[in-house]
Amino acid sequence: MSGADEPGTGRDGDAIVTTAWQLAEAEGLAAVTTRRLAERADVDLGALYQRFADRDAVVAAVAVRGFADLAAALTGARMSVDRPVEVWPAVMAAYLDFAYANPEVYDAMFAHTPELTLGAEQVPETVAATFAELRTALTPLAAGRDADILAELGWSLLHGMVMLTRGGRLRPETQDHREHLLSQNLFTPRPSSR
Repeated sequence: MSGADEPGTGRDGDAIVTTAWQLAEAEGLAAVTTRRLAERADVDLGALYQRFADRDAVVAAVAVRGFADLAAALTGARMSVDRPVEVWPAVMAAYLDFAYANPEVYDAMFAHTPELTLGAEQVPETVAATFAELRTALTPLAAGRDADILAELGWSLLHGMVMLTRGGRLRPETQDHREHLLSQNLFTPRPSSR
């Protein structure tokens, strides 16, 4: 991850971002304040402001690190399987595992940092890496379709499933079935009709 991607890096900056992540997951993003971060990370408040302009900059750094960790998890999942048809199910499972295990960081990544988007002029490296992993996982299933659009669709479906599941809007008893359909059926190439 480059320093341009994550402001405030360095020993104290890393400690602040790590502390913010832990505090967010333990008590919610609202609990992440500069004063609490300085106390918990054992950093002077002035030193915190030398590394981060404000609380939003800290949340953005947590989000960037979240994308880095998500991309690494997707890479690990992709590398753990042998056959191309196993890649999408493995990557999909890793994505969902990350999202459900880190709900507050996931919210920081998607709800609190609108500037971290593929549509931005300068896409942070970690966001691009996450998208690249999804694209790589779905490319073998593209069968002549646009792999970028397929990756955008896959990401949209995963994100929607995460948010609707977390919000209690989907039937819990059908979660396994939804995941099976998404991993095995929705992106399966259709045989050409001749």
